[in-house]
Amino acid sequence: MKSLAKDTAIYGVSSIVGKFLNYLLVPLYTYVLKQTADYGIVTNLYAWTALLLVLLTYGMETGFFRFANREGYDAKTVYKTAFLTLLTTSALFTILVIVFQHPIAGVLGYADHSEFVSMMFATVAVDAFACIPFAYLRQQKKSLLFAGLKLLFVLLNIAFNILFLVILGKNDVFYVFLSNILATTIQTLVLLPFTLPKGGTFDGSILRQMLRYSLPLLVLGVAGIMNQTLDRILFPYLYTGADAQAQLGIYGACFKVAMVMMMFTQAFRYAYEPFVFSKHKDRQSVEAYADAMKYYIIFSYLILLGVIFYLDIFRYIVSSAYWEGLKIVPVVLWTYVFQGIYFNLSFWYKLTDETKWGAYFSLIGLVITLVLQVLFVPVIGYWASCGSSLVCYFVIMWLSYIIGQKKAPIPYDMKRILGYTALTVNLLVVYYALKLYYIHNMWLMMAVGTVLLCIYLAILVRQDFPLSGLPVIGKYFKK
Repeated sequence: MKSLAKDTAIYGVSSIVGKFLNYLLVPLYTYVLKQTADYGIVTNLYAWTALLLVLLTYGMETGFFRFANREGYDAKTVYKTAFLTLLTTSALFTILVIVFQHPIAGVLGYADHSEFVSMMFATVAVDAFACIPFAYLRQQKKSLLFAGLKLLFVLLNIAFNILFLVILGKNDVFYVFLSNILATTIQTLVLLPFTLPKGGTFDGSILRQMLRYSLPLLVLGVAGIMNQTLDRILFPYLYTGADAQAQLGIYGACFKVAMVMMMFTQAFRYAYEPFVFSKHKDRQSVEAYADAMKYYIIFSYLILLGVIFYLDIFRYIVSSAYWEGLKIVPVVLWTYVFQGIYFNLSFWYKLTDETKWGAYFSLIGLVITLVLQVLFVPVIGYWASCGSSLVCYFVIMWLSYIIGQKKAPIPYDMKRILGYTALTVNLLVVYYALKLYYIHNMWLMMAVGTVLLCIYLAILVRQDFPLSGLPVIGKYFKK
């Protein structure tokens, strides 16, 4: 657990700093771009690239972790095989995008701006290839180098955006995508000298085994990422109002306000995935998984409460033209909580090589998401988009837990987890009851939120996180 905490801290600091710096792009876009519809274009195309990234990596990242840590396999050969395979497929995809950019742009609704599509899709091809070198850094426990290179992209992206949108005054969506492809290309060029394969050979037999393991993860990944992005992909096609792109821009911008929860989830994932596979031979590892789940949930609730209680401050991340969508933030936060729990639960089928279950769960979630959006987006707009994601992750989270406890039982501390869940819900009920019926002053409500947050922290410290256990300063507190 100490090793996990250390890696989470390194990945977490870089991820949180990086995401915070990227936060600066949200107000930049919402204040500088001409209209909310422009940010709707950014939201829509980034959703497409997220889906393409899963398709272009086809589960090889997790497959690399699995076989690089497996007895009887040479880690260098596994890495070189994955590296060359991803390089080849990403290069072929880039060529196809350049050749067919106009038909592709027409299908996506950007016939007049095919350059948007070609730049973003070429960017995602580079990102897909870089996934394996970055996975190699994680596998080698080079967390500081990993974090530094991730931050390099963020800083370059921000610098190019400021150059084009602010200094040169080019308030056009084109320059958002241009900044991205420039930053991604430079990051990858810096990454390669540290991660070029040394030793090992390309092994077709290992590749076939990796693909057999990873292709079910591709189905899982595609369905999973569609559960996350289908709302922003389908919205322009389903929403019947004339201002579809504008509404999508509002939805996308307010979605960003809840990203602090995603930061924590992502940081935890970067440290947790290698940790789980490396500790699989340890028969006591199930207790470690149970502890990791408990602390993940506890601190997720803490973040959720903090964002909701101080939402009147967080709203300034976006321009006032987008504030009408801020009511979705609590729904998005709960979705991130369920998504994180589902991810932590998913390791039972990865460790038992029954990855088909992940595909089943993701497909069930996809059906739920698709049906709810088709039925309700034309009626209630982006409320249906965020609501369908909430229902999706809640259902597949419980399915994974119930079936996982039968297939590979892990002694999760459900009493404690449900106790913190009840505490969080009760604090939110008190907060909203006071806000809706008694207190209408912003500053007074934040004071109330601070008191409620202190109650949660006091119970957390008393039950599960004694201050005496903190590094450096822990010695100043009594056990």
